[in-house]
Amino acid sequence: MDRQAVHEQWDRDLATLRVLVAGATAAELRRRSRGTRWTNRQLVFHLVFGYQVTRALLLLVRLSGRLPGRVSRGFAAGLDAAARPFHLVNYLGSCGGGLLGPRFAAWWFARVVASLHRSLDRVGEAELAREMAFPVRWDPFFRSSMTLADVYRYPARHFAFHLQQLTVGR
Repeated sequence: MDRQAVHEQWDRDLATLRVLVAGATAAELRRRSRGTRWTNRQLVFHLVFGYQVTRALLLLVRLSGRLPGRVSRGFAAGLDAAARPFHLVNYLGSCGGGLLGPRFAAWWFARVVASLHRSLDRVGEAELAREMAFPVRWDPFFRSSMTLADVYRYPARHFAFHLQQLTVGR
């Protein structure tokens, strides 16, 4: 894994969000996004939330990756079975999070990215190879098995995908 490339991508995403938030009008933020049920304001929160969730995923991989493969696969299957309620909570969470406002989202995003930078700098090479089964129905970027390195790369992929759905400045 090219750690420097991951760090640089996170910093680009943070800069992108800051520029977006600084330039967006209230009317643009109230406008619907493209291909989702969220407004742009809610989707901005969801962009940040993808990074926030990564912190929890890192912990899961560190713990579950130590268990026998069948336990990890069983856990992932259980999470996949709960995909419908997860998607509802994910949707409603971003609706509620959007109420906090885009400036808060940018402030929070900076804290989350700083935390991820510290985490990636501390993790050893062997730990990056730790792997666990994932609930593939939860996110299009989840694969059936992901390493810690994969999880570190995940939030930028999630961010890039949803960034294209914003209708701010267009």
